[in-house]
Amino acid sequence: MGVGCFADSKIFIVYIRGSFKPASGRVAFVRIGMFTDSYRPYTSGVVRSIETTARKLIEFGHEVYIFAPSYPVYEKESGVFRFASVRPPIYPEYPIALPFSLNISKTVKKLSLDVIHVHSPITMGLLGSLCAKRLDIPLVFTYHTMYDEYVHYLPFAREISRKAVLRLSTNFCNRCDLVITPTEVIRQIVADRIEPTVQAIPTGIEIEEFIAPDRLWLRREYGIAADVKILLHLGRLGKEKNVGFLLKAYGEISKKHPKTKLVIVGEGPERQALQEEALQMGLSDVLFAGKLSRRRVVDSFAGADLFVFASTTETQGLVLGEAKAAGVPTVAVKALGAAEMVTDGVDGFLTPLSLELFVARVDQLLADEGLRLAMAEKALQEAEKISSTTMAQRILLAYEEAAKKRKDVST
Repeated sequence: MGVGCFADSKIFIVYIRGSFKPASGRVAFVRIGMFTDSYRPYTSGVVRSIETTARKLIEFGHEVYIFAPSYPVYEKESGVFRFASVRPPIYPEYPIALPFSLNISKTVKKLSLDVIHVHSPITMGLLGSLCAKRLDIPLVFTYHTMYDEYVHYLPFAREISRKAVLRLSTNFCNRCDLVITPTEVIRQIVADRIEPTVQAIPTGIEIEEFIAPDRLWLRREYGIAADVKILLHLGRLGKEKNVGFLLKAYGEISKKHPKTKLVIVGEGPERQALQEEALQMGLSDVLFAGKLSRRRVVDSFAGADLFVFASTTETQGLVLGEAKAAGVPTVAVKALGAAEMVTDGVDGFLTPLSLELFVARVDQLLADEGLRLAMAEKALQEAEKISSTTMAQRILLAYEEAAKKRKDVST
């Protein structure tokens, strides 16, 4: 086993090279480069997806290298390239990498990457696609986000921007050998407008994380009585997450079920506005817990009685799968990824974007303990179907398919 390092004015990496132990007889890939516009310490569903997939691939014996932005404070990690970044004024907590390096092609070549897997169509994704083209390496893209749904962060020309974003993402997809979406519904949307093959492969859930959580931590930490039902929401506090809808729903629910508490875990640009909105609505008991460590996130899932989710822009909604793994039923707005992550009437309920219907389903589960517990048991069973091991194996086969397509084009 050898150790080496490469560095230039923009990036620095220390990496460890070892022998490859194939996960199966079919898959020959050993070195994967993942290019992403967000990574630790930033937290999001995309970051969680990259972490989960990379960790499992490494467990299989593959080598994974991450190419990501730098942050004001971050931990240096073996196998991670950090690029200088700037903080945009409209979204300062999301640094944008400067995807420039005189030595990037040489570095990627020295790493002997077998496949490049990009996780966005901008900055680092564009850099990854450029490297793939120059070195004739298979290019895979995971379409994590419905990018056109985020134009509300722009101060003007939103409709024009929406069309431009759709055109940009479509053009980028057409550069790739294969595109992955987290759910079938998103696969159908994307496949209708691009040329490459599109596969639906959900981000896997690390089931083992939820084997022995501290189910009482949330109540101990925040002094929540044993007879109070906890409604949990976990996610980034941005407009697209529709948390204001949950506050309105909780306002109605708490009237009929006073022994309930809405716990909101996560940070984001809307936190202050949401806290003010809760106070204006007379919901002073809503708990904004902020950002928690991964261990405490798992404990929070496990300590909840219900998971509530109202986002209409999720391509998968990884937190919905994690709620399942914790054995917690969900009430969610039926939209895009949520429609596939929750089986209506089995491990939770899906509703239209209707406050009345959403409140009614939460009320039903709070009033019927037997039904809630039955759905909790079903949630545990359903989570096994999307384990990180199973999904990583499917990712490897997708890489293999992308390589065959690249070879066919080259010949």
